[in-house]
Parts: sequence; structure tokens; C-alpha cells
Amino acid sequence: MSEPIEITGEITGISYFAKLIPDLPQYSFSKFNVNHSEGSFILKNGSVNFFTSKWVSPKRTRSYPYARVYNTLSGNKRITIIPLVKDEGANGDRDFIQWDTISLMSLLDVNVILGYYKTAEQSNSSGKAKITNQQFDNSYIKRKIRELQGYQSSALHWNLLQIQTGLDDLMNKVIASYSRIEKRSSVKLHSSAGLQNFKDKIIQGYENFMKFSREKAMFASKREIRTSHKLEYLSTASKARITIKNYLGGLYYFTVDEALINIKCKIVELIESKNSTSAKLPSQDDIKDGLLKMILYSNLKEVKIDGIGFLAKPILILTSVKNITEFNSDMNDSLLDNSMVENNFNKSEKALLLKLIDEARTNNFLLKVGKCQ
Repeated sequence: MSEPIEITGEITGISYFAKLIPDLPQYSFSKFNVNHSEGSFILKNGSVNFFTSKWVSPKRTRSYPYARVYNTLSGNKRITIIPLVKDEGANGDRDFIQWDTISLMSLLDVNVILGYYKTAEQSNSSGKAKITNQQFDNSYIKRKIRELQGYQSSALHWNLLQIQTGLDDLMNKVIASYSRIEKRSSVKLHSSAGLQNFKDKIIQGYENFMKFSREKAMFASKREIRTSHKLEYLSTASKARITIKNYLGGLYYFTVDEALINIKCKIVELIESKNSTSAKLPSQDDIKDGLLKMILYSNLKEVKIDGIGFLAKPILILTSVKNITEFNSDMNDSLLDNSMVENNFNKSEKALLLKLIDEARTNNFLLKVGKCQ
């Protein structure tokens, strides 16, 4: 495989209107337990409504955390709760929070609450001992939310404060908690030396944390480039890497499913592809994961390839083996209606598509729906 295209760009601010925001369940703060909540919800404490999302892992590719964050974008006061570390056992994965996750949330004006898992259970479902049903320390999470309620500055300042002043104590809680979990569950976890190394890196200051997590992110991006995705709607076998810089100093490393370059017009199409083999459309969580990328790509400025400036054209492609004809959000409404009839979309599928088309037109990206090739 040839070397992937390397793209750079900048984001100086976010302007985006989300159309797929669901009605969120509401919880009273006095009775709130984060471990019993949905992935996205409204937390009510007095006159304040926190539009809140919860991650099940600090890794961005697990359980659609972007979709959960997307669901809260209509709120003025936004929170996302993320475990600092998640260890599934020596036979499973161990994931750490990355600086760029926190920086991305800052860019979206989302306040990050970092937490830790206090309890867990043994699981042998895979034939190998791991831990499951990991539960946040709910009292700790609620204490941090109370602190946030009295905080008057921006999400950016709150998130930086959590990195600059709170990680040493939180990492001590992580290390002690996983030591207890290992003893109580009789499941061997990853070496505690890895936790100590992570602690040593992040407590030296956020610049060291940035460098450490960026090295991990770049490695993951390069690894994803080498991964084959046979079901994706790609006209070439190549992918692209994009490095996005923002005014906060954050660098985000993303793998773009495909980048099509028009040298003459100086346009680069940044394509995110989602596919379904069992339905006519991908799941809403999968689609919203793609939409969060559209939020970024539609706000890109100073896009360059090999030092040459390009205009970015974001495209979200939804494909299925069940679809018959192809259409896109640039078509007029009559042609769109005919295409939906030809593909025999049901009422709920059509309603979802109409919202997606509205979102694409409002935010200046292109939505394509078609057949899996």
C-alpha cells in the first residue's frame, strides 16, 4: 500500500447546528448514580441543567462516545464523564485518557469530569479471566459536579484546571482502587508499573501529558492506516491522516477514510464512511460518530497538503448492501423523494434521512447515501 496522504488544518472556533438531538432522560442530582444512568442525559440540580454524557472507556473507539457527546450539544452547560484509566485485566485491554480527548472536548465547550472505577467483578465469558461491570466512585463524580456548578469560567479553563491540579490525587485513587479490585476479584491485572509510569508522565505538567498522549495517538493513527476495511465505501484502497491544530494548542490525529484531491480546483474531499450489512442505514450511534467528524471538518481552515492550500469539502457517506439507488443532499427535494421511494425506506428511516439532509445543508457538508460496493 502506498504512503497515506498527510493533511493539516486549523480550527479557530466551532459553528454547527445539530439536528439529531434526542429527548434525553432526566435525573435529579440528589438521587443521581452515574453507574445507573444512560449514556446521555440531563442532570438537574436546582436551577441548573447539565447536559451530560458518559464514556465507558477513555478510548474514543469504544461504545460510540462521540455519539453520546453529540446528543448533549443542544445544552448550554455540557459535561462528559470519562474514566482516567480502564483496565479489563491482563487478558484484556488497558486504556488511558489522552490529552487530545480533553482538548477536543474543550473545543466543543464540554466540561470533562475525570473519574475512576471503584468496584468490578470477575468475568470468564471469553474463557479468559477479565473484570467486568466496572463501577465509578459515584461520590467522587458528584463532588466534582458540585465543584463545576460553582465554577464560572469556560470549559477550557475547567478542563485545564483538572489536568494541572487534580491528576496526582486521582491517579493515586486509580492505583489503589485497581489494587483492591485485583485482590477481591482474583483476576490478574496489568502491571502497576504501567499506572505509575502514566502518573509520572502526567503529573509533570500538561505539556508532558500532551507529548506523551500525542505519541500514543500518532501510533494508533498509523496502525489504523494499515487496517483494511473491506466494507467501507472507498474508491481507492488508500486512506489519509489529518492533523488538526486549534487555538488551544491541541493537536488531533484522525484517520480519514478517504481524501480525494482535485489539484486544479484546490479542493480536498474529506470522506467519512459508515456501512451497514443488516439494515438500509447504519445505526444512529454510528452515524453520529461520523457527524462529530463533520463538525470538525466543516470548521477547518488553513487546510494544507505538502504546504499547498486546499479548500476542505467534508462528505459523510452511508452505505448498505440493501440499497438500490444512490442520492445526496445536494439533490432537489423531488429527486430525493423519488430515491427514497426506490430504496423503499420506511417512515422512520425517511424521517432520519430528512433530518440528516437538513443537518448537511445547514452545516455545509455533503451527505451521500448509496450501495455498498
